[in-house]
Amino acid sequence: MSQTDTAQKVSKDMTIEEIFSRFPSKSQKLAQEMTNSGLHCVGCGAATWETLEAGMLSHGFAAEDVDDMVDRLNAILAQKVDLSSISLTRRAADKYRQILKEEGKEGWGLRFGDKAAGCSGFEYVLDYSEKAGLNDKVFVSEGVEIHINANDVSRLMGSEIDFVDGLNGSGFKISNPNVKGSCGCGKSQSY
Repeated sequence: MSQTDTAQKVSKDMTIEEIFSRFPSKSQKLAQEMTNSGLHCVGCGAATWETLEAGMLSHGFAAEDVDDMVDRLNAILAQKVDLSSISLTRRAADKYRQILKEEGKEGWGLRFGDKAAGCSGFEYVLDYSEKAGLNDKVFVSEGVEIHINANDVSRLMGSEIDFVDGLNGSGFKISNPNVKGSCGCGKSQSY
């Protein structure tokens, strides 16, 4: 494996902080995978200085678990991104339709954007959208219209909106290939 290949992959001797800073556009998915596996300190800032291996071993994981985690994280990095669209996962679309039904807004679109806020510069905004505005670009994913102000499209193009449901946080999570950095808590990003 060349040094270039190694630089594009997660290894067990990388710190948690290094993993997130080296791969900011996939940090949401990487953090969710770690959290789902039982590394609940991800994102809290308490142990981001530990290597992935040291953190897992100190939390009672076996060496085989560390290798399995590295493989799963690298599989996330290898996932292809559609840079020509903005998409919802099936899980996110189903959850959004469920919310619309509960709110009496069936058939409405999803307003997706970002605003200047947070410690890294921008925070994502998700909201209901009865119909697209004149200055909106419309994407359709999983049967849901996504309305985005045309001025925001370049920063958001290629984003995937997912929904995660777990003990350590439920909600819509966004993976954006345009992100160059993100805060430790995952609430804001920079481009």
